[in-house]
Amino acid sequence: MRQSIKNKDIVVWFSCGAASAVAARLTLDLYGNDNRVRIVNNPVVEEDADNQRFLKDVEQWLSHPIESAQNPSFPDCSCVTVWDKRKFMSGPLGAPCTIELKKNARKHWEETNHHDYLVLGFTFDEQKRAERFRRGERDNLLAVLVDHGYTKSRCFIELQRAGLELPRIYRLGYPNANCIGCVKATSPSYWNHVREQHPEVFAERARQSRKIGAKLVRVNNKRIFLDELDPKAKGRALKTTAIECGIFCEESV
Repeated sequence: MRQSIKNKDIVVWFSCGAASAVAARLTLDLYGNDNRVRIVNNPVVEEDADNQRFLKDVEQWLSHPIESAQNPSFPDCSCVTVWDKRKFMSGPLGAPCTIELKKNARKHWEETNHHDYLVLGFTFDEQKRAERFRRGERDNLLAVLVDHGYTKSRCFIELQRAGLELPRIYRLGYPNANCIGCVKATSPSYWNHVREQHPEVFAERARQSRKIGAKLVRVNNKRIFLDELDPKAKGRALKTTAIECGIFCEESV
């Protein structure tokens, strides 16, 4: 349902994923004529380089600029730097890279940029996550994808119809356009996929996690180090590994 909103400032947080791209398109179509819409991205160097190609393609599709928001405490926008500085990689409540490079980057941007509403890439499949976010963090959320019935699958279809090439990371079998080697993942299926597709990233995560003492993977309900993971080990199917790295990814299951 479209809300009656006029002469307001709306910020869309774009994560280089399919859902947030469609959320930006829908926000402009629904509210762009009567409001000021800004689209903002938090760059992270551990994301696949093709994400930036997708960002430029989306920018052209929208005919609208996509801005950048960074945490000045981490000007290199690197998860590796965050983990080294914090001596911590992930836990039950999320990961420090999310806090520093997403949430704190957003908060820093908001301190100097007024907005009345925010839009995130919550899809119709994620109504509970959207509601938790609205109750627990922000009550000015415009859940445009939820309100208009856009599932993740529908978002992919919309982009394909628009002639947009999805980020390469999807074609490599990853479920989301996140950082390669996302430390919030615990599935052996995910980590062995990283080992197969990006062995250099797997080796670096294994090295750093061992140095910090972070057991990132769970096998038979037991946490182990990545360098202890059997290359043939499997967990839940990769396509169900729902890790969405936006400013709300601490809500991931």
